[in-house]
Amino acid sequence: MTEISRRAVIAAAGGAMAASSAAAQSAGPSAPRPERGGKGADILGPQNRPRAAEEPFTLAPPATDHGTMPNLKWSFADSHMRLEEGGWARQTTIRELPVSKAMAGVNMRLKAGAVREMHWHKESEWAYMIKGKARITAVDQDGRTFADDVGAGDLWYFPGGIPHSIQGLAADGVDGCEFLLVFDDGGFSEDSTFLLTDWLAHTPTDVLAKNFGLPEAAFAEVPQKELYIFPGPKPGPLAADKMGGSGPVPKTFSHRMLAQEPVRTRGGSVRVTDSTVFPASVTIAAALVEVEPGGLRELHWHPNSDEWQYYLSGQGRMTVFGSESKARTFDYRAGDVGYVPFAMGHYIENTGDTTLTFLEMFKSPRYADISLTQWLALTPHPLVQAHTGLDPKLVEALPETKSPVVPG
Repeated sequence: MTEISRRAVIAAAGGAMAASSAAAQSAGPSAPRPERGGKGADILGPQNRPRAAEEPFTLAPPATDHGTMPNLKWSFADSHMRLEEGGWARQTTIRELPVSKAMAGVNMRLKAGAVREMHWHKESEWAYMIKGKARITAVDQDGRTFADDVGAGDLWYFPGGIPHSIQGLAADGVDGCEFLLVFDDGGFSEDSTFLLTDWLAHTPTDVLAKNFGLPEAAFAEVPQKELYIFPGPKPGPLAADKMGGSGPVPKTFSHRMLAQEPVRTRGGSVRVTDSTVFPASVTIAAALVEVEPGGLRELHWHPNSDEWQYYLSGQGRMTVFGSESKARTFDYRAGDVGYVPFAMGHYIENTGDTTLTFLEMFKSPRYADISLTQWLALTPHPLVQAHTGLDPKLVEALPETKSPVVPG
């Protein structure tokens, strides 16, 4: 074989290998096919295989799904990331998830020392610290003050109109913090809060001087635009930041959720935090739910509010029943937002091999749910048997007390 022919063979082999590799890459990971029980067909045209693989029950829904339901899922991975010096923020509102009319959420990260600048907003702010530590401060309408250091699993709540600040701290080897904010209006926008620097930049300096009793020259360094998130001075001991004023706020704006004793079952646990244990939180109630592998957040519904969910770890599957023979199934992973419109029946099943942990939030001062099992157990049993066709002995054995998480 000549050198020229040898090079030709090698080139041809290399081209074949490259073509094969390209074909494999274009094929991507295996995706579910839109087929079930002899119905459906494969997809001949283009498809986003990685995306389809994340949603197997959307492409090939179970036979029990039916009708048209709105989208009840959004991933923060699909939200615009606002990058700032010292941190970032991204949000899920009615603009990203149109069904989410009652509540909106913001995921925010602050490095140690970075400040979410002093601000207020029309909506009330409920928060869950995901990781790290922060110092939060506030002043109410009567000049009463609040300051606290909050860590993983802690909550805070600032009523609408109450000015406050958040600053990341260095603690336990974590550079700052990351937290979830939930607001009691789906139309909320993190970009439309009332910021201290934004107001000062749009107020004439002579007016500022008159208001504060200072010379105009004192305001020469006022920022010309909002700071939003920026590196701040390293905070000292918490005691030094507990300003006197007219005394402390009468209802603390923070709460240690993980310090609550949960309701434990063989399938997991639930911690409920509403105004009965966190009195300041008058517009948002919440539950922290843990479901062990194979377990189920039982079939239930909420009689007082829509449900806004945030998935913290693991993976799960939820089917929502919307009456009129409508039902739809969604898969969720850490970082996803789920939503259940008012009074719609649903369950959440752990489909992974680790604990599924998620938050349920409600625009309500009180948490409330109705268990399907308990309803049937406490309804005249002949009536239940007539509806379900269950053996009367099985109906008699239904538990009369709630078990919010049942084992697999």
